[in-house]
Amino acid sequence: MVVVVGFEGSANKLGVGVIRNKEVLSNVRHTYVTPPGEGFLPRETAQHHRDYVLDVLQKALDDAEITLKDVDVICYTKGPGMAAPLTVAALVARTVAQLYNKPIVAVNHCIGHIEMGRLITGSENPTVLYVSGGNTQIIVYFQQRYRIVGETIDIAVGNCLDRFARLLKLSNEPSPGYNIEQLAKKGKKLAPLPYVVKGMDVSFSGILSYIEEHLAVWLDTEEFTPEDLCFSLQETVFAMLIEITERAMAHVKSSEVLIVGGVGCNERLQEMMGVMCRERYATLYASDHRFCIDNGVMIAVAGLLQYRYDGCTPWDQTTCVQRYRTDDVRVSWRK
Repeated sequence: MVVVVGFEGSANKLGVGVIRNKEVLSNVRHTYVTPPGEGFLPRETAQHHRDYVLDVLQKALDDAEITLKDVDVICYTKGPGMAAPLTVAALVARTVAQLYNKPIVAVNHCIGHIEMGRLITGSENPTVLYVSGGNTQIIVYFQQRYRIVGETIDIAVGNCLDRFARLLKLSNEPSPGYNIEQLAKKGKKLAPLPYVVKGMDVSFSGILSYIEEHLAVWLDTEEFTPEDLCFSLQETVFAMLIEITERAMAHVKSSEVLIVGGVGCNERLQEMMGVMCRERYATLYASDHRFCIDNGVMIAVAGLLQYRYDGCTPWDQTTCVQRYRTDDVRVSWRK
């Protein structure tokens, strides 16, 4: 029985999770929330993590009913992510590992999402749609690598949604994407937005620019309501994602889809993907906000797999890498 603590702090969500083998003992998270119309900057986000990381760690240990002496392995997010917030979680993980003489494992954030999703849903070898504020990728497993077969060529879909929410001055509590999702349920008219799929890749920045150019006129003339625009943006960008996911499934003859990442808990995205899967006689796997949104458990899950097959990370490699690609990691635990 191996007890693992995972630290996640790559963006505005600070999380610490504890697992015992495949059992989740605790999953504690604290989010840095900015005022409406504002995003989160690296420096302020890092300060938030410094302010709360020890409290979040203690709460996770209390919920799991253990102490740090009971922990066998410490894991942390190496990247990708924002440099300043990443280093806060890494520094605390390194300190705890040294103080208690525990092995440490540096984990790729994207791999954490995938392995958490596979564990929670029980999916075997899915085509993965990874959608979050910082990443948008279509991923398939082949020869001990998670291969990126399609991705955004500019901004991530979650970043597109977040920036659109700022234009409408929507609240960042609990998250911009969630508030867009709720308004979209009341939308009735579909605004004509650019649809940008380039082979297996997608682009979102042009859609956002188009909305910025037309937003004032649309709202002033009441041609479209904010609810209509939320509905239109969701329908357009989700259709783009489903198109390239289906194309990837056809290429690799896949019968499973797994949606991971913060945007993955959007019910409309899951509904649209479910329609495509039923038409292909495929199975859709997804989870809710507990495990879709960045959390420490996913780092612990992926870290335990790495530890069992590759051992701990050498101390001189326990650094942070802002642009740590999913396909940079050798997935030694899968055949």
